[in-house]
Amino acid sequence: MGGGQRGLRGHGGLVAIAACVGIWLVSSGSREPVGPPLPSPAEALTAAGDAGPGLAPLPGSPPRRIRIPSIRVDVPLTGLGLEPGGSLEVPPPSRRDLAGWYREGTTPGATGTALVAGHVDDSAGPGVFYHLGALRRGASIEIARADGRTAVFTVHAVEVYDAVAFPDSRVYGPSPRAELRVITCGGGFSPGTGYRGNVVVFAHLTGTY
Repeated sequence: MGGGQRGLRGHGGLVAIAACVGIWLVSSGSREPVGPPLPSPAEALTAAGDAGPGLAPLPGSPPRRIRIPSIRVDVPLTGLGLEPGGSLEVPPPSRRDLAGWYREGTTPGATGTALVAGHVDDSAGPGVFYHLGALRRGASIEIARADGRTAVFTVHAVEVYDAVAFPDSRVYGPSPRAELRVITCGGGFSPGTGYRGNVVVFAHLTGTY
């Protein structure tokens, strides 16, 4: 893990997504808003679901694009830093076609745990990762990199956590292989305070092209 990723430890749920207010659901005015899909308990992280060593890691190279075919995501990636309070920055709210990666941490495909984040919704409607919670084990995530290679990850778990109990080490702790976490807001919604947590996808490198 790079020095930047070490700096994430100890921030708890703040590290996940800074803005989890559910802008679209709030502005819709519905008393019982229908939120984004949530993962089922069957997709939780277990030893069985995480079987297999994965592919040998690639050299580091900045990511340029993320594709998740099963939920029709195909968007560019921008670098994200940390807010003054320690939370992860988010892509500009005006860019519904953009996700971000933590640029001070592991690059996707290299040894360690890379982090990608994006909005679940905005004032115009569902955001780039609105359907993230619908992913299932075995789904593919493709990261196109600056070196011209595409790293292919296989999802081995999808979980949802309350912000007050966000498990730092479980989500972005060190790994001897190439792993990826894709994060958005989720986990229940209140019109007054927004989303109460985060949906986290766990994936590991299984191919390249």
